[in-house]
Amino acid sequence: MRRVCFLLKVRQERLAEYRERHEAVWPEMLEALSRAGWHNYSLFLREDGLLVGYLETEDFAAAQAAMAATDVNARWQAEMAGFFEALDGAKPDEAMTPLTEVFHLA
Repeated sequence: MRRVCFLLKVRQERLAEYRERHEAVWPEMLEALSRAGWHNYSLFLREDGLLVGYLETEDFAAAQAAMAATDVNARWQAEMAGFFEALDGAKPDEAMTPLTEVFHLA
């Protein structure tokens, strides 16, 4: 299982709304993530808007592709795009560039 960590930046003025949206993620979105192989998926949000995402998956590229093929993901990404800084035209899920793991205590 591969561990994946990524960073995004939530707009300061939308932090509260971003938190609210994630208190009620659509059930069909949760189901799609699970079916696509996203496990132990967590998001951590700092007060300045730094968002740290973590997940485990067998194949991150395949998990991303599986989500990209779903209608629910297209709708979710369209709604979430305005929450983030510096996407340069990408959807939030396309901007999730994995960080390089330099240490892990098993």
